[in-house]
Amino acid sequence: MRIIIIGCGRMGSNLAQTLGQRGHDVTVIDSDPAAFERLGLSFRGETLAGNGFDRKTLLQAGIERADCVAAVTASDEVNVVSARLARQVFRVPRVVARIYDPRKAEVYRRLGLQNISPVTWGINRIIELLLYSRINTIMSIGSGEVDIVEAEIPELLIGRTVDELTVSGEIHVVAISREGKTFLPTLGTEFHGGDLVHMALLSASAERLKSILGWL
Repeated sequence: MRIIIIGCGRMGSNLAQTLGQRGHDVTVIDSDPAAFERLGLSFRGETLAGNGFDRKTLLQAGIERADCVAAVTASDEVNVVSARLARQVFRVPRVVARIYDPRKAEVYRRLGLQNISPVTWGINRIIELLLYSRINTIMSIGSGEVDIVEAEIPELLIGRTVDELTVSGEIHVVAISREGKTFLPTLGTEFHGGDLVHMALLSASAERLKSILGWL
């Protein structure tokens, strides 16, 4: 895939290195040419000194052929402008912006701008680690609206079926790990003691899941 990364700080440089190692065609834009030193000698992508919200710079980076754009500079404003330009003007299929201010992140999310807020994610993760939860979040999808979580099946659901843990549009069991093996269940699959259940969960339905599992 052709990927443009705007910002070559710690996140941008590591993102570029990882994607490059996976065989993607990566171009990194940064206003400070010295920032490209973070990429290291092993980086085989392209670098371009300039502003990520400058139309000429973006065209030079090949944005008209880009599959993805990640705006990860240290400035929320630059990231938002760059991301909206990539999405609305150049019609890049996948665009993500890093937003530090959680309040701004929520506003832009409502406007349809997919973004990642390290502050919000970090706070929630710290709370999870400090306040033990029997539901473990593996990853978040999109802008955090959907989580992939796992939990050991509680005693009250042993012998019950996947259908009884499924809530349309909110909670879906995607896999079960049992005795060292993981498989895709059907709605009629029965839970066994010791099952580790992997679920796709609408973030807003976390309390409902806890209620079904008997943890409220």
